[in-house]
Amino acid sequence: MKNRKTPMKEQSPESRRRNFEEVALGYTLEEAVAEAQRCLQCPTHPCVSGCPVGIDIPGFIRKLREGKLEESYRILKSYNNLPAVCGRVCPQEVQCESRCVVGKMKDSEPVAIGRLERFVADWAAENLEEEVKPLAGSKKEKVAVVGSGPAGLTAAADLAKMGYHVDVFEAFHKPGGVLVYGIPEFRLPKGIVEREVNYIRKLGVNFYLNTVVGKTVKVKELLSEYDAVFIGTGAGTPKFMGIPGTNLNGVYSANEFLTRVNLMKAYLFPEYDTPIRVGKKVAVIGAGNTAMDAARSALRLGAEKVYIVYRRTEREMPARREEYHHALEEGIEFLWLTLPIRYIGDANGNVEAVECVRMELKEADGSGRPRPVPIEGSNFILEVDMVIEAIGQGPNRVLLSEFPGLKLNEHGYIKADEDTGATSVKGVFAGGDIVTGAATVIKAMGAGKKAAQFIHSYLTGEWNPWQK
Repeated sequence: MKNRKTPMKEQSPESRRRNFEEVALGYTLEEAVAEAQRCLQCPTHPCVSGCPVGIDIPGFIRKLREGKLEESYRILKSYNNLPAVCGRVCPQEVQCESRCVVGKMKDSEPVAIGRLERFVADWAAENLEEEVKPLAGSKKEKVAVVGSGPAGLTAAADLAKMGYHVDVFEAFHKPGGVLVYGIPEFRLPKGIVEREVNYIRKLGVNFYLNTVVGKTVKVKELLSEYDAVFIGTGAGTPKFMGIPGTNLNGVYSANEFLTRVNLMKAYLFPEYDTPIRVGKKVAVIGAGNTAMDAARSALRLGAEKVYIVYRRTEREMPARREEYHHALEEGIEFLWLTLPIRYIGDANGNVEAVECVRMELKEADGSGRPRPVPIEGSNFILEVDMVIEAIGQGPNRVLLSEFPGLKLNEHGYIKADEDTGATSVKGVFAGGDIVTGAATVIKAMGAGKKAAQFIHSYLTGEWNPWQK
């Protein structure tokens, strides 16, 4: 057995740093089979316990290495409504692959489960004429899903498969949530998201776009017209550091920047009429996946120099290692143990520099990570003409402020039962980032999947947590 994963071909850094085409190029059939043969088919399948949607990982891999690709895909699709998405953006290294027995062996890497999932999903898209029987509507009950991100799409698809009439309400003009507005084309081509959404449409799910629940559609209308409601609106409200100079021209939130680039196709201007100004020297604040996406997008849009500024070290950064290494290869410069304290503007109100201070790490804080503390007298000036803050997101208040009786936690997110998704309002469930705060695509999908099961139990009368 090979100790290392079968390598996946990628665009060279020199080529990809100036285009938005997908970086990772995927496996060939021969490469996929070779990687599948590394799987030990463990009887206890610990990898499954690391998957938030519980995919039969040994099962789909076994069928792949036997050459039964359609059967492999059917197994995947029976658990995961978005396999081509998850195969690209899920952090398998800390989920299923972290439990892989092969990876526990000396000098060995785990089976590349995510790459195999991507291969099977892409093979199916190219080789299967998938006929989907509309399943929604065979039951009389109606369910409203608010938000069409990973949680909402998963809940909607699973409920449709159970026969419920499902209507999805989405504020943007395209379904997909963070999959379309937050993740760049070079990591997740939008045609793939569209393909997965079309599958859910074929199940009989209805999508109402450009519809803001709480404004366009009133909450009381949903509660009166639907037998259950699932809220999966995500965490899309930007947070700012609030330091002096935040209102200068050229200081963006990562949410605005990435939404303009991804959803509104600014990277294709003037083919799409969304302009975006990108500076020559760009500072991105933060070191999560969103920061990596923003930095790598700015580079592709023409920035000559891009810095990622982070107050802790490489060890503590939240970003996936794969994204970090890609950013390094592309020439992004990382300023560790560095905290911006002031944005400096020119006479016309445009940002022209960032004043920063060096940090040192002390004992752990509430997050469990070392606490960064400023070093007195270490201030320095970083010359930039654009800043993108990628320091996290919060809940959208439009819906929440209009929803009577819905209990929120101290951070403004919905209080929902972790196992069932049930909220304080009868018949209303919630899941994904609107409950947990910003997390991963697959965790949001897991929450949508769980909620769908308990919505079904509630609608059939088998279970009712609101009964006194």
